[in-house]
Amino acid sequence: MNDSSWGAPQPNAGDARYWGPPEQGYATPSALPRPGDGQVPAHDVSVPVHDVGGEASQTRRMPIVSDPGGPAGGGDGRDGRHRPEGPGFTGPAAPGGAQPYGHDEPEPTPGQSAAPSAGTAPSGKGKKRAGRDLRAAIGVGLGLGAVILAALFFYKPVFLGVIVLAVVVGLWELTSRLRERKGIRAPLVPLALGGAAMTIAGYVRGAEGAWVAMALTALAVLAWRMTQPPADYLRDVTAGLFAAFYVPFLATFVALMLAADDGPWRVLTFLILTVVSDTGAYAVGWRFGRRKLAPRISPGKTREGLIGAVTFAMGAGALCTQFLIDGGSWWQGLLLGLAVSVSATLGDLGESMMKRDLGIKDMGTLLPGHGGIMDRLDSLLPTAPVVWLLLVVFVGAG
Repeated sequence: MNDSSWGAPQPNAGDARYWGPPEQGYATPSALPRPGDGQVPAHDVSVPVHDVGGEASQTRRMPIVSDPGGPAGGGDGRDGRHRPEGPGFTGPAAPGGAQPYGHDEPEPTPGQSAAPSAGTAPSGKGKKRAGRDLRAAIGVGLGLGAVILAALFFYKPVFLGVIVLAVVVGLWELTSRLRERKGIRAPLVPLALGGAAMTIAGYVRGAEGAWVAMALTALAVLAWRMTQPPADYLRDVTAGLFAAFYVPFLATFVALMLAADDGPWRVLTFLILTVVSDTGAYAVGWRFGRRKLAPRISPGKTREGLIGAVTFAMGAGALCTQFLIDGGSWWQGLLLGLAVSVSATLGDLGESMMKRDLGIKDMGTLLPGHGGIMDRLDSLLPTAPVVWLLLVVFVGAG
């Protein structure tokens, strides 16, 4: 799940040139010259467009809105800087009918006003809208769910292959974005091979096998990077070690759950609780969200959404441990649901931090309406070790 998601009212398209605070150096409409004020000709109002580094790189002509008293051209909040991403929830309509940009909204082109002119009310005024193509998101989500459930209960090794595939694609997305946006060359080949070995070793040999595979993967990353010039060696191998831990090592805990006698039901409980936590955050945040949870990281998330995540996850946890887990009890499910809602939220915020640092909306484009594989794993990866550990404590390793 992504970060424009828990119902907080988003910044008005005419309120700021960037989702962040004005002290970062991005022009606000109040600071822009107006036609006819003596500073610029009335027919030519241009403002600098900043790149990620904050230096002016080009000039975009701003159209004149029909109301001279309205905002000076509005603002699209897209001056080369990252805006909030996510499958999520935008807040209520902004004053004057302006809507914050969602994922399914086209970017304004030169000659087009970024905000509606005064007196022109958009058709969706006053309504909350999701930021993505919901039809595509729901269709892809249902398709993925059907494939995952079929593999999970058909034959365990088939589902293990699904985990390995997700790990390799996630590593490809992560290393590609690091290279494109930061010039960081984390070696993909040893990461992909080591990640697959790590997941399989965890399923076959348990936690001990996973740790050994992780150590060997780290050594492979160090050696592989030695084939290139030494400049930025420490930076690249550090990113490689982070990628090895963040994607395959955390995913290995799903394989550890799968290896138990009731493994498919443990994995199903893990998936249900994570999805229900995200859904509770969406539903409650979209309807009641007002107070932002972490505005500098993910302006769309609200405290009310977090309460919804906790409530939904605890309820689902009580049902799952009572009816799906051998030897489980409902009160254990309450604790499990609480832990899942916290870990899923932290995982979501953590990837939002990464994407803001990289200046991107999504990690990939493989899943219409969702982004990339990593945009679906953001809540799942940090939740996997939490669920595995608590189930081992409550009912044993199986």
